[in-house]
Amino acid sequence: MGWVSVALLAVPLLGALGLLAAPRALRPALHVYGLVVSGVTLLLAVLMLVRFDYADSRRAQFVVDRQWISGLDLRFHLGVDGISLPLVALTALLTFLCFVYLGVGGGRGPGQLMRPRSGGGRPRAMVFTLLVLEVGMIGTFLALDLLLFFVFFEVVLVPMYFLIAIWGGAGRRAAAVKFILYTVLGSVVMLLGLLLVWAQTGTLDVLALEAAHGRGMSAGVQTLAFVAIGLGLAVKTPMWPLHTWLPDAHTEAPTVGSVLLAGVLLKMGTYGFARIAIPVLPHGASAVAPWLGAFAVVGIVYGALACLAQRDLKRMIAYSSIGHMGFVLLGFATLTTVGINGALFANIAHGLITGLLFFLAGAIKERYGTADIPSLGGGMLATMPRLGSVLTFAAIASLGLPGLAGFWGEMLALFGAYQPASGLPRGLFLTFMVIGGLGAVLTAAYFLVMLSRVTHGPPTAPVSVVRLAPAGVAALGRTGNSQGADGGSAPPRQARFRPRDLRGYELASWVPLIVLILLFGLWPKLLLSLTTPAVQLLLGVSS
Repeated sequence: MGWVSVALLAVPLLGALGLLAAPRALRPALHVYGLVVSGVTLLLAVLMLVRFDYADSRRAQFVVDRQWISGLDLRFHLGVDGISLPLVALTALLTFLCFVYLGVGGGRGPGQLMRPRSGGGRPRAMVFTLLVLEVGMIGTFLALDLLLFFVFFEVVLVPMYFLIAIWGGAGRRAAAVKFILYTVLGSVVMLLGLLLVWAQTGTLDVLALEAAHGRGMSAGVQTLAFVAIGLGLAVKTPMWPLHTWLPDAHTEAPTVGSVLLAGVLLKMGTYGFARIAIPVLPHGASAVAPWLGAFAVVGIVYGALACLAQRDLKRMIAYSSIGHMGFVLLGFATLTTVGINGALFANIAHGLITGLLFFLAGAIKERYGTADIPSLGGGMLATMPRLGSVLTFAAIASLGLPGLAGFWGEMLALFGAYQPASGLPRGLFLTFMVIGGLGAVLTAAYFLVMLSRVTHGPPTAPVSVVRLAPAGVAALGRTGNSQGADGGSAPPRQARFRPRDLRGYELASWVPLIVLILLFGLWPKLLLSLTTPAVQLLLGVSS
């Protein structure tokens, strides 16, 4: 079944190349083409889920191991286990849902694909960019060779740069440059760490390095390598204080860019900790874990406080990601089965919930012409009850309500901090647990404040309707002043704001995420039973 791993990369890659080979022939069917290619990729991921041997989830499956560069003993080595399988499925799902969101809505004809919701045209370039991005994201989670992992890790940077720079908002160029500078510099440091591991062990095979658990490397070398690799991964995660590229990138990116950036790209950084840094460099992980935990809890509190100060809805969700990924890093820092399981669970939950939140932020901005929270007015539950209800659901899921997916990862990460691995200072980690709990309370605060300002209260016409009346908005009369014949101001007139509620393509894009958020929240064992054996293996714990 190794062909499934190859096909997961080949289908989107061939789909992207097809756009270069036959651009004119495919132009009338771009809206279908993107759906079909990403849909086939999703079906392959589903096939992988169905055929995976869950009784042996610690073992790499669907393995392909071929010689790549013989002179350097580099191999094209792919496979999945209980850690990477959920991330492969999440990537395929979110990419497909992005194409559903972009390509199905509104009955638009050829050439109109994505124009209203992406901030620009060039539909063929958009499809090409998303498919290349999918190749890099899936390849990162399939790679079982350190250099191959690095290649796929870097492949995603170029398409994401263009997603932001071409289809982003007014400040897209600066945000794209900031994104590429931070991530490239972090990757250079990470590459040095990977080369140090290669120089010390003589191999780049991830499975062999995980089985060795650091043998052949001194504690000092492991610590140095962990710091170098960890810095590169921390930039992508992002960990405070290496996070400053994220709010700008999210704010300026188009909706699908924000969804994939939050839902998948951030997971590439945390996945690297689970796949490489912790199992390959156990002594380095133990030495750095207290620092990792400290940066994690600072990020949790900082992200929550920053959210309370935000006016822009997308920027608020971006800062919330910093806090949520802080819980993931705290779970890794505990170096326990419980904590790392919590981190991996929070990874998937964050991808589902924050992906949904960014979809919603894009839909709100399309209707209102702005994402500025004070300018949106209130009463969304009255004017658009279905959209307001989905926004309320996503916000409550993100703040960690029991019974929804966001609860389990944060709870397990905090529980892991209560009893960290032997050799780690328990008193310090108890402090981390308390601070992390405070961050969870602040998370509830900023989401509830946002909901009170946007969804509750009497319905009012947003300020943006006065200025630009975006598509899909019906306003009978205008709020504000108009010029009279003598140049004076006419008295303001009452406005009735009648925006359009949920559309069919939005429902199709969001329902799968809502179902999975409920499923993992009510049945967490579905995911934990998959990750636990693999986590025990990477920690060297007997099952």
